[in-house]
Amino acid sequence: MSTNQDAPEAASSSPAGHPQPATNAPTRSARPPAPEPIDTRERGAPVKGEPQFSTRRLFVQFLALAAADAVEQKATFEALCATFTANNVPAVIYEDMNDPLGFGIATWSEDPGHFVGALRRALGDSGLANVQWKPEYTMLGRTYSVGYEPRLEWWLVDRPAETMLNKDWPWAVWYPLRRNGAFARLDGKEQGSILREHAMLGRAYGTSDLAHDVRLACHGLDANDNEFVIGLVGPELHPLSHLVQAMRKTRQTSEFIESMGPFFIGRAAWWNAGGAVTS
Repeated sequence: MSTNQDAPEAASSSPAGHPQPATNAPTRSARPPAPEPIDTRERGAPVKGEPQFSTRRLFVQFLALAAADAVEQKATFEALCATFTANNVPAVIYEDMNDPLGFGIATWSEDPGHFVGALRRALGDSGLANVQWKPEYTMLGRTYSVGYEPRLEWWLVDRPAETMLNKDWPWAVWYPLRRNGAFARLDGKEQGSILREHAMLGRAYGTSDLAHDVRLACHGLDANDNEFVIGLVGPELHPLSHLVQAMRKTRQTSEFIESMGPFFIGRAAWWNAGGAVTS
């Protein structure tokens, strides 16, 4: 008696008698869906029901250096002022509180090429041959929005420059920071609550004219993988320190900040808006 134990399996048939392909026949792979378009625009609060978008943003760089000696200190300062004026470079020069020979420089532009173009040429023309640059204090970031700004382009471009150029706010604390990965793993609602606590505290100091901030994102722009650069400026130094101390109690700082600093502390000695000298 024969059996079908070793016989090849017969192809199944449809009710009409048409053979159907075997179930293990290869199938054509589905084409993957097209990726979503990447939107790099900054977004602000709706105005008259219409969302605000902008591709404008300000890049800000902070540099630090020290004169070769006390004799060269005055010459270094004068050379920086002269070359920034001659080359139309917007800048603020700070006297370094922790280095009697040191200076800090904040400069900015919407064009990141400024820092390897006009700024580099200006520093090359200044004759600063004997200064000591301090790369550990170099910071670079870009302005950004969080989606609630009522005057989006003012926030992104004009406000940071106005803040740095305000002669009534000469004291400054500049520092970078990085959050840990745990913050990125929180859901959006919890992140928003944490950020609002931080923002409300900063706003209270600003409303009281105690401290005003320049907030910059530096993802991929920082040699040490920092995420943000913060500049705090105001009429007196103590409230800036007081704000940093108060921020330590917020949930963002106490739980999710991995590193902060180094801190540059200085007082502005010269301002240049870029063509219009304000000192």
